[in-house]
Amino acid sequence: MKEAVYISGAPSAGPDLQSLMGLVARGDQDAFTQVYDAVSGPVLGLVRSVLRDPAQSEEVAQEVLVEVWRTAPRFRASRGSAMNWVLTLAHRRAVDRVRSAEASAAREHRAALLDRTPAFDEVTEQVESRLEREQVRRCMRTLSELQRQSVTLAYYRGLTYREVSELLSVPLGTIKTRLRDGLIRLRDCLGVSV
Repeated sequence: MKEAVYISGAPSAGPDLQSLMGLVARGDQDAFTQVYDAVSGPVLGLVRSVLRDPAQSEEVAQEVLVEVWRTAPRFRASRGSAMNWVLTLAHRRAVDRVRSAEASAAREHRAALLDRTPAFDEVTEQVESRLEREQVRRCMRTLSELQRQSVTLAYYRGLTYREVSELLSVPLGTIKTRLRDGLIRLRDCLGVSV
């Protein structure tokens, strides 16, 4: 005669859950169907109480039942009932999902903060840029006319030394000398060390 199984207070005919878990551990699919029928409701209820989200709860409950199938050989009746073992798996998996969701939300929050935080202080950058431009203008005024024209054409307009020479109708060697002297004077005026 088969023993009665008491799940959720209702007796049912058939082998008890512990015996069924032994059969599931050996790969018995019919036994797993009976285990599934017996534990799926309580598993979903427990998972839903932890997660609150019905869709995620169903997903986690499904994962738990797959884990029961895969890890049935690990079940030891000497350590507790089969229902407690399954519900422990369900609780752990649900808590893992909550922790994973919290960690993911925290990562997304940090990433959003990094996206909103400018890499530099824009106001400070603008002020420093203006000050630097003004200092360069002041130092450019200390150059001779030929030096200022040569530096402006070569470094601000992007002309080659030869093009500067042709544009100003000055020999190439003179342009090179004036540019070198002008850049040295600018370097000294700006306080740039080499």
